[in-house]
Amino acid sequence: MYTKALLRLSGWLLLLSSLYAQAQNQVKKIGKINTVNISGQQIKISAENAFAEITVYSPSVIRVRMDKQPLAADFSYAVIAKPITTKLQTTQNNSEINVTTDSLHLRITKDPFSIHFLTPSGEVINEDEAGLTTSWIGDEVTTYKKMQDGERFIGLGEKTGNLDRKGEAYTNWNSDKFGYATNTDPIYATIPFYVGIHHHINYGIFFDNTFQSDFNFGASNNRFSSFGARGGEMNYYFIYHPQMTDIITAYTNLTGRMPMPPMWSLGYQQNRYSYYPDTEVMRIAQTLREKKIPADGITLDIHYMDAYKLFTWNKDRFPNPKQLSNQLADMGFKLTVIVDPGIKVEEGYAAYESGKNENIFIKYNDGQNYTGQVWPGWCHFPDFTSVKGRDWWKGQIKSYMRDGVRGIWNDMNEIATWGQKMPDNVIFDYEGHPVTHQQAHNIYGLEMVRASYEGAREELKKRPFLLTRAAYAGSQRYSAIWTGDNRAEEDHMLLGVRLMNSLGISGMAFTGMDIGGFTGNPTVSLYARWMQIGAFIPYFRNHTGVNTKSSEPWAYGEEVLEISRNYINLRYHLLPYLYSTMYEATRTGVPVMRTLALNNTFDPNVYDTRYQNQYGYGNAFMVAPFESTKEFGQIYFPEGKWYNLYTDTITAGKQDVITPLNMKTLPVFVKESSIIPMQSLIQNTSEKPVDTLFLHIYHGDKQNTFVYYEDDGESFDNEKGSFYQRVITYNPADKKIILEETTGSYASKFHYIKLLLHGFGEQKSITVNGSPLSLQTNGYSFLSPISRFDPQGSSIPAARCMVQQATFANGNQLINVGL
Repeated sequence: MYTKALLRLSGWLLLLSSLYAQAQNQVKKIGKINTVNISGQQIKISAENAFAEITVYSPSVIRVRMDKQPLAADFSYAVIAKPITTKLQTTQNNSEINVTTDSLHLRITKDPFSIHFLTPSGEVINEDEAGLTTSWIGDEVTTYKKMQDGERFIGLGEKTGNLDRKGEAYTNWNSDKFGYATNTDPIYATIPFYVGIHHHINYGIFFDNTFQSDFNFGASNNRFSSFGARGGEMNYYFIYHPQMTDIITAYTNLTGRMPMPPMWSLGYQQNRYSYYPDTEVMRIAQTLREKKIPADGITLDIHYMDAYKLFTWNKDRFPNPKQLSNQLADMGFKLTVIVDPGIKVEEGYAAYESGKNENIFIKYNDGQNYTGQVWPGWCHFPDFTSVKGRDWWKGQIKSYMRDGVRGIWNDMNEIATWGQKMPDNVIFDYEGHPVTHQQAHNIYGLEMVRASYEGAREELKKRPFLLTRAAYAGSQRYSAIWTGDNRAEEDHMLLGVRLMNSLGISGMAFTGMDIGGFTGNPTVSLYARWMQIGAFIPYFRNHTGVNTKSSEPWAYGEEVLEISRNYINLRYHLLPYLYSTMYEATRTGVPVMRTLALNNTFDPNVYDTRYQNQYGYGNAFMVAPFESTKEFGQIYFPEGKWYNLYTDTITAGKQDVITPLNMKTLPVFVKESSIIPMQSLIQNTSEKPVDTLFLHIYHGDKQNTFVYYEDDGESFDNEKGSFYQRVITYNPADKKIILEETTGSYASKFHYIKLLLHGFGEQKSITVNGSPLSLQTNGYSFLSPISRFDPQGSSIPAARCMVQQATFANGNQLINVGL
């Protein structure tokens, strides 16, 4: 009898196991809608196999949530915005539900459940693929979207490959990829936001799910694009605006925007793996000053620590870190140090004992602390998804601030461990709602930089600089990002440009790459080209790895030293422009580095692989980077007129031009009607420029506006109104330049304005608030002379622009310049 019961039980267990296995391998679609509950801006739906919730977040943003079980309490590490009150009209009948705002129209069909986003005039923006819609295979959920004719896809943050992602598929799983190839996926960061483009329509989709996620933009199929995750909800935000810049603004309204960075972080940064001991650090700093290479930062890699143990200093190499940081500060340098999350398991090590006593480490599901191997050996890892873990980390980070450190470089925070395979049964607190590593992995870097930023800010009472390798959507609220362990190769230099452009349209405006390449040794020409490009990216850091040649600007000979210095000088001249453009990013989310697709979205040429590396540096400049080995380059000029930065030669838009290339100059062009504020040369940002702001205006046929911005560059007083802001408008139709009355309580460091007019012909005078002022015609060079390095020995003067210029007093009042 007992044996028969056991046999029957075993049979039932086998049957249940078989049924479960079948369920895991079946595709379960959401099915038809059974019930609908409409309340204000939210629609709750019960369908055959799932539950859904549709929320109008704003007139142009609609959120969609779906799950096989009733939806859990809402929570996101990425989204900080709440729905805003929106005027809308909602109707339904037996076959569909319709929601209309002043910006878009949502139609939900009932049998089967399917979502369609339309313009107010009825054009399809985006819609579910009929017959596929949203479905589950086990716990994996995927939404399938109909691929529109000619549809393109850009974004997804730090993804390798081409600008146009059509025909490709990508996975989001933050991964330590040393020396990654130009087609490696995934790498370090997860930003599940992309823009779709078709029929002069563009839209954005942000898929807020922290599990491993996958995006398919027509890879191995010609029917659909899709996005899905290995677990969790289907949870996405649909964004529609006619202009791509407005889509980015709406996305960063959801996930947040960067704060104003400290001014010093926009200066040139010198780094390698590693500078030690302290005498070597001082030698680098002194050489930069002796050779008149402007610089603001020096970074220390892991060799500053005692046996790679976090929150320690190697006393033989760095016996007095506070004294070192003070010496550097006296020379105009700020010190940044690397931090990794791993805390070495070692009795008596202060951080280990403290973390163990406060119980802040991530654990296996049986309660034992997880241990993984990284630089110090076997380590535990703080749980940044708990308040207790973040508070502990904040307290530890403050020790660096007390030692004079001003920048925190967060590395290895994917989490990276030797073996690259953290077990899935590691548990994270997740704000009091424990989850496994599968759900917490991709946001670990985000929460680490959050804790680092908050700790540094609390201690400094000034703006800290934060840099991260791993990220999730929303990391821009705390940190800049760089593109990790790249290679000293021509294609990697250009890949870095595309990575930063993609990060820019994905909310990360403060970006950088290792100039010169981290692994390997660049050629002389490659290094020169990379330094030139570095002057036109947000975070300008020279960095190379261990067991490589020295990679300071003077390490490649006198010619490259001069080229590097020329472009670093130009970087410092342009700081008023860059700082104002950074301020724009804090207000709108529009990045500093701008793929040409941002403002030329429906021009097919900007997606051509021949031109996809070209980018805007703010609104005024177009940079055309090429491999250093090329003698000629094909450049595409979008609509408008374009000035050569060095000669003011004008090229008409909507054409491509083959241009000679050389090692001395990077092809850079200025858009017509541009407004570019500049300053005199300084050696670091703690040094004051002369009291004249150089305001370059380029003649054009289009009206243009630039928001000029200043503050003290280091405090948070700007958040209390201590800033200087002036709207500058060039109006060619009225022949006027208007400098509006200033706002904010901060006094400008510039008492005078020198107006430099490009392309205005033989104009002899202007008026300033009605008073005539004569113009002088002079030559102007953006680069220092480099003729003595001409290989033929002939005299080649530095390229010069002929400009009309005049100087007048700056002030807070409106200034009306008549042309």
